[in-house]
Amino acid sequence: MTIKVFGHKAPDTDSTGSPIIWAWYLSEIKGTPAEAKLLGEPNTEAAFVLERWSLDKPEIIEAAGEGAPCVVVDTNNPAELPADINSCDLLQIIDHHKLTGGIETKSPIDITMRPLACTATIMYDLMGDDAAKMPAAIKGAMLSCILSDTMEFRSPTTTDHDKSLAEKLAADLGIEMGAYASEMFEAKSDVSEFSDAELIRMDSKINEIDGVKFRVSVLETTAPQIPLDRKASIVETMKTVCEEDGVDHVLLFVIDILKEEATLLIPNDVVKTVAEKSFGATVEGDSVVLPGILSRKKQIIPNLKV
Repeated sequence: MTIKVFGHKAPDTDSTGSPIIWAWYLSEIKGTPAEAKLLGEPNTEAAFVLERWSLDKPEIIEAAGEGAPCVVVDTNNPAELPADINSCDLLQIIDHHKLTGGIETKSPIDITMRPLACTATIMYDLMGDDAAKMPAAIKGAMLSCILSDTMEFRSPTTTDHDKSLAEKLAADLGIEMGAYASEMFEAKSDVSEFSDAELIRMDSKINEIDGVKFRVSVLETTAPQIPLDRKASIVETMKTVCEEDGVDHVLLFVIDILKEEATLLIPNDVVKTVAEKSFGATVEGDSVVLPGILSRKKQIIPNLKV
């Protein structure tokens, strides 16, 4: 059977590109038939990357499939995976997030989790000498994943290894990395066609802190005023999202990539308290600027307090 390779729901560039990279490796190098899949529509940046490197958009699936061979990348959190994840034949996990727990497998599996900024960087290391066989499109996907997850090395999750690999890939491809990153971020910033609910869910994860369930959303952009101009309607839509998604509150961080700061919307007193306790902020009004906050994985979620 063909192996399904997929990342998390609300796929960003890493969760779109890494399944493509690993499916190529399994199929073309290891001789094991594999196909990349998505658990939702890719965001605008990921869609740009697919078009830029002439990569086919993977099929979107809702279920892993009972007994189906699968590889999970860029997450190990069951809440971000199909509801039937524990019934598939999970073969491998490749990830760079904290260990969440909750996945059950039918037998021992191969798990690689490393403190790097990007799943694609881990994949490069796992390939060894075979990484040299990557075609330009796969190298382009890998470079895109690294630039996205590191925000072109601005994120505190960035390691020297991520950066040196990105520089190598850019040199191999003969492209100017800064200019290409700007194209990616411009594509990511084009959110005018999305509804408020889509913006809230576009890049988000559900986390429970001291019994309170939050949808923690980020909008990484070089044009923060576009979503901030819709602040009132977004805050109103948060109530609907909470009801529909079974969460207590939404934390929406609009991250200004160029200024290297986040603006957290403050819809109620609970979120106000979270901002003050978690980030030492002084909140006045319906939003607060948090200088230097860029990474949900390293700076936001680990610090959340209610």
